[in-house]
Amino acid sequence: MNKNKIRNLIYLVFTVLVVLNVLVNAPNLNPMYFEGAVFWCFLITVYLGVYAVFRYGEIIPISYGGIRRYSVEFTGGTPKKLFTVIAVPWVLLILVSLLSSPIFGSKAYRDQLGDPEVRTFSSDIQVMDQNQLPIVDKALAANLADKKLGERPSLGSQVYLGEPTKQLVNGKLVWVAPLHHSGLFKWFTNMSGTPGYVVVSATNTNDVEYVEDYKIKYQPNSYLLDDLQRHLRLNGALFDGITDYSFELDESGQPYWIATSYKNTRGFALPEAKGIYAVNASTGDVQYYSIDEVPDWVDRVQPEDFIVNQINNKGEYVHGIFNFSDKDKYRTSEGEAIIYNNGDCYLFTGLTSIGQDESAIGFMMVDMVTKEPILYQMNGATEKSAQQSAQGKVQYQGYKADFPIILNVDGIPTYFMPLKDSAGLIKQYAFVSVTNYSSVGVGETVQDALRDYSNVLSQSGSSSIGSATGELVSAEGNVLRISSHVEEGITVYSILLDSDQNRIFTASASLSAELPITAAGDRVRVEYRENGSYVNGLESFDNLAFTQGEAAAPTEPESTEVPAEEPAEVPAEETAPSEPETPAAEEPAA
Repeated sequence: MNKNKIRNLIYLVFTVLVVLNVLVNAPNLNPMYFEGAVFWCFLITVYLGVYAVFRYGEIIPISYGGIRRYSVEFTGGTPKKLFTVIAVPWVLLILVSLLSSPIFGSKAYRDQLGDPEVRTFSSDIQVMDQNQLPIVDKALAANLADKKLGERPSLGSQVYLGEPTKQLVNGKLVWVAPLHHSGLFKWFTNMSGTPGYVVVSATNTNDVEYVEDYKIKYQPNSYLLDDLQRHLRLNGALFDGITDYSFELDESGQPYWIATSYKNTRGFALPEAKGIYAVNASTGDVQYYSIDEVPDWVDRVQPEDFIVNQINNKGEYVHGIFNFSDKDKYRTSEGEAIIYNNGDCYLFTGLTSIGQDESAIGFMMVDMVTKEPILYQMNGATEKSAQQSAQGKVQYQGYKADFPIILNVDGIPTYFMPLKDSAGLIKQYAFVSVTNYSSVGVGETVQDALRDYSNVLSQSGSSSIGSATGELVSAEGNVLRISSHVEEGITVYSILLDSDQNRIFTASASLSAELPITAAGDRVRVEYRENGSYVNGLESFDNLAFTQGEAAAPTEPESTEVPAEEPAEVPAEETAPSEPETPAAEEPAA
């Protein structure tokens, strides 16, 4: 076989391997991204290198230690121009990588996020709604979804739960977890897709729903053309930057995979989201939307790591790269939270000075669609410090605090977090003041914890909770209905009064010992805070039927003592004791 045939055979084999790599790994082929640049540099090197070997070189066999090897010698002279062509792409790759570093562009790193708008926390953050607090985190959502899946034993061996995604669906805050194929053979026997997804309420641990009306055909790490990334690359995104796949539902419940499309704004660095690809998880239809065209049901466009890196870059290069004294430097605190404010999705994180881990110098909130940054300048505790403070309040129980979210509680910036036992079950709830993390309120229900928090604030001299949860209102009426249910091992009572039949009152058993023995028809007096909802948590409960001096108290029998005066003359037959009448004996029949 001559040299040309060998060369062509090598080209053919290498080309087949390249095509298989594109089909299997679905890389980004755009040379403006680092991954694509490396791909093309490698491709040029191999093709031109093989050409140089067979055009200018000779393959000479060499025996060394009884082992036959081959060496290439360029007998016709070294092809310097060809090697220069091979070297140029690699030199450009290294040069662009260096120019992309902060050494040559710290200002671009600092300014990528933009200047945040400074706002007042109490006037900007939505007032807390006790009935819509997200008490379920990702780990608990996964456990609850897995438990719901276990109710269908036939599914357990066929599928497994994907990563839950937090989102707002038709005004309801939920976690949604798709079902994935559990293996190659399971995919092969059910190529139409897995049967649906599980929805877990983020505000109610008892609200878990399995939805089987939609097939999930396209999935991450699936097989052949059903693999999500491979499907997306081969349908319009082969030369585009893609990251941050998330599972979201539209208003009708149709599942989609949302992938962020991004570009690099400085060489191979500073990625910036420019839109999304929405992939119908059932049909595979792909639709691209720019940021201005994103549908309302899509909650997140900006990847969390993009935003966190941009915040940290703004704090790291606040005075350029040569700031050895760390003047005015700051960074994000450990961890961040996804919150919803007035229906919009935000990333919320604390800011702390370099070298200080316990105190926050402010808080940053960034819109997850538009990337609009908002800064709240206030000193306080970091999320980690708040967790430690809440855990210290229940240290004898050994409960662990979830990563907190920040709330507006009557204008008071407050961390809220569930407290879990070793099994991951919610046992209590905690409110911690941001500005004074020694002010902690805990309770077995949200209402109990909020009441305790208000008492702690009052005792410490701070303003007590009032307007955010409404003014304290007293009501009295007869119980029309009363029922109880158990939430995470805590008995909660729901009460309906005849005096206000448009409102349901709720209270945990710990509020009053009279609750378990209250029945319909009892007259009660309650106190609650008006929150604009038809469900109100009670601040106090008093069953008037058990109050001293009321009708339920024992009464003395009326006196039968005869007055001390001369009794009137009574006929003898009336004063004599009467004898019981006995039935007359019947005459025997003749």
